[in-house]
Amino acid sequence: MIRYDALDALPVRGALPALHDALEGHGTAVLVAPPGTGKTTLVPLAMAGLLGGGEAPARRVVVAEPRRIATRAAARRMAWLLGEKPGASVGYTVRGERVVGPRARVEVVTTGVLLQRLQRDQELTGVDAVVLDECHERHLDADTSAAFLWDVRQALRPELRLVAASATTDAEGWSRLLGDAPVVEARGVSYPVEVVWAPPVRPVRPPHGMRVDPALLAHVAAVVRRALAERDGDVLCFLPGVGEISRVAGRLADLGDVDVLQVHGRAPAAVQDAVLAPGTRRRVVLATSVAESSLTVPGVRVVVDAGLAREPRVDHARGLSALTTVRASRAAARQRAGRAGREAPGVVYRCWAEAEGARLPRFPAPEIKVADLTAFALQAACWGDPDASGLALLDPPPGGAMAAARSVLEAVGAVDPAGRATERGARLARLGLHPRLGRALLDAAELGAEVSPRAAPAGATDPRRADGDTARPATAETCGSETDASETRTGGSRVGGSRAEVRGAEVVAEVVGLLSEEAPREYGDDLVSVLRAARRGGDAYAARWRAEVRRLRGAVEGGRGLPVGDDVLAGLVAALAFPERVARKDGGSYLMVSGTRAELPEASALRGAPWIAVAVADRP
Repeated sequence: MIRYDALDALPVRGALPALHDALEGHGTAVLVAPPGTGKTTLVPLAMAGLLGGGEAPARRVVVAEPRRIATRAAARRMAWLLGEKPGASVGYTVRGERVVGPRARVEVVTTGVLLQRLQRDQELTGVDAVVLDECHERHLDADTSAAFLWDVRQALRPELRLVAASATTDAEGWSRLLGDAPVVEARGVSYPVEVVWAPPVRPVRPPHGMRVDPALLAHVAAVVRRALAERDGDVLCFLPGVGEISRVAGRLADLGDVDVLQVHGRAPAAVQDAVLAPGTRRRVVLATSVAESSLTVPGVRVVVDAGLAREPRVDHARGLSALTTVRASRAAARQRAGRAGREAPGVVYRCWAEAEGARLPRFPAPEIKVADLTAFALQAACWGDPDASGLALLDPPPGGAMAAARSVLEAVGAVDPAGRATERGARLARLGLHPRLGRALLDAAELGAEVSPRAAPAGATDPRRADGDTARPATAETCGSETDASETRTGGSRVGGSRAEVRGAEVVAEVVGLLSEEAPREYGDDLVSVLRAARRGGDAYAARWRAEVRRLRGAVEGGRGLPVGDDVLAGLVAALAFPERVARKDGGSYLMVSGTRAELPEASALRGAPWIAVAVADRP
């Protein structure tokens, strides 16, 4: 039974006629609607003709979201509005999970899943319309999807309808990108939000890499307590990442009469559902930027903003790329503050001085400007545009980043010297992994039953050359140490035959699955220990990891693998993915074959190993 009362209350309903006219007349549109207006839920249902009345034709609509948590939440909300369960008229697909029935007319997917479909079927057979949601966040997959979809509409499917939807965006830029598409604006219902400046009493160290000063987190927790004492309603607190959320939650553990909930991509589905439903007790919701616009948390009257965000950065000279902590932009601060005024007048506590506001960047950096472009370059090559010069992009990719990406793709055999995708490159693109991890998965799974001691990592250089810089391995695996033999024997991998080989391919898939998504910090920094912790784990991360392992194992069905122990296979996968990071002990640190010196954390279980293969490293 359709919940018309809830649908009629969504402010975006007033913009539906203008959106309908834009799509009927032009085929593309830019929809600008504040958070909570219903752009993510009501608009796709209307476009698909699911709201009853029979006046709208039945269409199949794909909605692309930048995050898995938002993908599931949007599908569940739409299904609830229709009085159904996910999988009936509305379904969703994320990597490793698909809930879509045969009658589904709306499917919500991540932008990564959409890219994979476009590479397999450029015409998007059976799809009548695509909505690119939250495009203001400028994620690389979303920008790439928009460019590919415009190509499809221009060359193959002029009837394909495209909507770029966002809470706050460069509407004119997206309009030009989509052929001077009409811009449709929906008015939201917002209430005044008071700003309280709450800087730390004493200076705190600025963020460095992934590190956030514990003094700032202690201050944020104190501001949350202050907000609870001074104001009514639930509190939504923005923090940069999972680690910071966990540490602040620990400082609030004694709030006996308040529920403290943690919202991020690794949170269990039950927790995510609890956050998106009204609570029976007062709540403190600790969240990453996913709650800026992708999710609406009911009951929030107070926002506490730590003023930090995570963005990708890459050091092309040393092949190091990772997320880094940065000051949140002014646009993000406005989005976060607005969450306090969704349902009633609210307040935002900003954990920095008012004078600092003018020095904040206006907008977040587009990923295409700062991220590792190896996966993007492979997507472009498989699309038939190796240098991406013909793609409709808001920002062109930097030349240096594309050159570095091309170098990696040539090294793994994904492109030929002219930059055209090879058959192997097309297979790597279909895996849905970073090309480095795809290379490790394919090659480690297809190797024979012997490890040649003479095999050198591809692209290795003289390990004695040091550039004086230091990287910090965050996840690594020992290779060639004297402990390897005992570990190999206890793993039972001395037994030959196909059963051991099949297990070898399974372990390869397990290790690649671990490296495709950051594991919880408590799992440790030794990749073998992380692997065993994941096998034992009963948390949300372990459940997602197991699903990903099944997917990856199916992608290399028939691969024999190596009948050796977990330690050798983990080291092999890391070395195949990052051959330039194989490192030997040299004094108190490690020297990578690239010439960069690396240090392990003080408490690392890998200290003393003569050789390590570094899977994750960051510049600090």
